[in-house]
Amino acid sequence: MNARNLLAVLAVMGASAPVATQAQTTQLTNMFGNPGGLIDMPSAEVAPDGELATTLSYFGGSFKSTLSFQILPRVSGSFRYTGIDGLDSTGFDTYYDRSFDISVLLLKESTSWPALSIGLRDFLGTGLYGAEYITATKGFMDGRLRVTGGLGWGRLGGTNTIGSTGTRPTEILGQGGIPTYDQWFRGDIGVFAGVSYAATDRLTLKAEYSSDAYELETVTNDTFDRKSDWNVGVDYQVTDYLSLGGYYMYGSELGVSLRMALNPRNQGVAGGAETAPPPVRLRALSSVDDLGWSEVASQQNGYKSELADELSGYGIYLEAATLKPRQAIVQIRNERYDIESQAIGRTARVMSRVLPGSITSFTIAQNVNGMPTGSVTLQRADIEQLEMSPAETIREKAVFASGLAASEAAVLDETYPRLDWSFGPFLRLGFFDVNNPLRADLGLRARGALFLTPGLVVSGSVTSKLAGTLDEMSSPNTGTVNGVPVVRSDSSRYQTGPDPRLETLYASQYLQFTPDVYGRLTAGYLEQMYAGVSAEVLWKPEDSRLGIGVEANYAKKRDYDGGFGFQDYDVYTGHVSAYYDIGWGFHGQVDVGRYLAGDWGATVAIDREFDNGWTIGAYATKTDISAEDFGEGSFDKGLRFTVPLAWALGTPSRRSSNFSIQSLTRDGGARLSVPGRLYDAVRDSHEPEMAKTWGKFWR
Repeated sequence: MNARNLLAVLAVMGASAPVATQAQTTQLTNMFGNPGGLIDMPSAEVAPDGELATTLSYFGGSFKSTLSFQILPRVSGSFRYTGIDGLDSTGFDTYYDRSFDISVLLLKESTSWPALSIGLRDFLGTGLYGAEYITATKGFMDGRLRVTGGLGWGRLGGTNTIGSTGTRPTEILGQGGIPTYDQWFRGDIGVFAGVSYAATDRLTLKAEYSSDAYELETVTNDTFDRKSDWNVGVDYQVTDYLSLGGYYMYGSELGVSLRMALNPRNQGVAGGAETAPPPVRLRALSSVDDLGWSEVASQQNGYKSELADELSGYGIYLEAATLKPRQAIVQIRNERYDIESQAIGRTARVMSRVLPGSITSFTIAQNVNGMPTGSVTLQRADIEQLEMSPAETIREKAVFASGLAASEAAVLDETYPRLDWSFGPFLRLGFFDVNNPLRADLGLRARGALFLTPGLVVSGSVTSKLAGTLDEMSSPNTGTVNGVPVVRSDSSRYQTGPDPRLETLYASQYLQFTPDVYGRLTAGYLEQMYAGVSAEVLWKPEDSRLGIGVEANYAKKRDYDGGFGFQDYDVYTGHVSAYYDIGWGFHGQVDVGRYLAGDWGATVAIDREFDNGWTIGAYATKTDISAEDFGEGSFDKGLRFTVPLAWALGTPSRRSSNFSIQSLTRDGGARLSVPGRLYDAVRDSHEPEMAKTWGKFWR
């Protein structure tokens, strides 16, 4: 069965890493991956806040792979990819379908009232599983017995009906991908119910009465024989993050499920393996008024050299330093700590141990790409007195400012020029090809970056493909399709190998014009498919949650062979962007402008950000390309993830894995991929962001 290839999706759905001591992840899911204790029907239960779970299930020729996320304590969302064998009416041996669900807990369970939820199933896309429901769940016997009852529309109103709310439209809006709002809560109303009983801490027994008639699978097609409305089964919690289920469904079929879960709010590895910080050194009283060192250049240089050596042992590199009789101003390059406040704390500790006792004030600035992005000024006496106090105590005394506050720090001779390089494997993924839902390439990548002067860097990368199938994706387009230039849908033509390919080669200049305004100019081979010139200006005050950016680009399409040549397509693109830290762990971004196909529109993105570096988000782009011209999906949308390496290893690391899951790759709404955009580089060292993780200052 081709649908079994979907098992490989586990590698990118965040469910492969074990999670230690997470009792809250024992929450069950149904066959659709929705939180709850039933089998095929929904319940009014939620997962622990922030939980990310992958559910794989199979019965009756249908394989479902679902990624579910508890977006808020009362809001759950799911993305599902389904493969169904034997749908002869579709013309495919295996019919693949994408769907999104959302549910909201309206009422929490109490001693007197059940929990009450409302939900939409497959509310985007083709609506193959389109349904809406209102469901209630109540626990008895200290919660071991849970009883659910509900009303359903659409697929969940296929049988056991008790009435109707009007005619339910059957036509798809646009080309799919548009919310099916015209169908919601319309049509026949079905009744469903179920119970679950926790026989032990690990074993749960289930039974349910289903209102899904499975008409498409049993009447229009012959994928299985539905003989009963009843489903029964068991779930077994193997570990805190893994559960298995087995079911007898609809009087004729055996079903199985596997669920793996993690919670980004929790630490991935119990404890930690990082080195302990050095203790703060108290000054001798006799050293406080000893200023003789400040008149001797060799002594100043000696202190700088010793400070640089000590910091390098912690993965922190001294870029620039000026030592005054009463003040030290330094710029550091943090290459180890994913938490910026931890890098500041380590630096302050080392400075207390190395620098002369007369220095009473430390100004420490983070330096990114040769540009100071934010600074913190601390009084040495506070560092000495508050080492054993909560980190919040010293944050109240810290003074945050722009990186320009450290601009007078003298650049060390050994800082520039500097060459950084790396060599290792890479993995590229491609989703939702009509003949294979998951494709991948494995290869080797060599990267290098030459830092010539503060802010000026030349970077490049070369790749060689070892194995993979991305170049086999179905029917890559060329020229124009429905009047839309092909700018991304021919990406498979760039994935041939194994000959070495020039991936990127560009030069960038970073500048800080004023305390609140940053700039970037980049030119060269910017990405695998495009070369060009990109200019960006960002307004981001140090103490503000808001940032505004303007970017203008000229892009020219590269040849498919991965060399230096070009195709006969170029375009001017650009966006005005607004970034805002919403609070409560959420961040929003809006980009308005022109995209690679020459279309005009906007992208809206929202991410839930966790203090440990995890981000889970979604985006949608709508431009002036019509749904019909865009093709299946109607407009561009997808999910995006950042998984920090430090979370998985338990040791500090600035490395992370970033990937997106797009519903489909189309040409409308495609944006140029420009390396080193300013906002992410600048934001982490500013006060609103550092305050979230200041608890690691003393770690």
